[in-house]
Amino acid sequence: MGAVAWKVLGTGAAVGAGIVAKKLVTAAWKTATGKEPPANPEDPEVSWPEAVGWAVASGAVVGVARLLATRKAARYYTESAGHRPKGLNEVS
Repeated sequence: MGAVAWKVLGTGAAVGAGIVAKKLVTAAWKTATGKEPPANPEDPEVSWPEAVGWAVASGAVVGVARLLATRKAARYYTESAGHRPKGLNEVS
């Protein structure tokens, strides 16, 4: 496995996780608030609490999902290729 394989695997995992996480956080928002999340939180018509709440919730959920998926993809790559993906360094 080479650099291209890692880019495809890592990027694909992150994008897929982001899409799924966005759907989950949107459903959770609808359940919790009873309404759709703001389509554009930057719109001045959206209240500050709603805009900040959506930004924090969606950012955290999508960010953590992408992190978990990328870590899982890196573990799979390492086990399959016998070495870590290039550019993925151990913490020193």
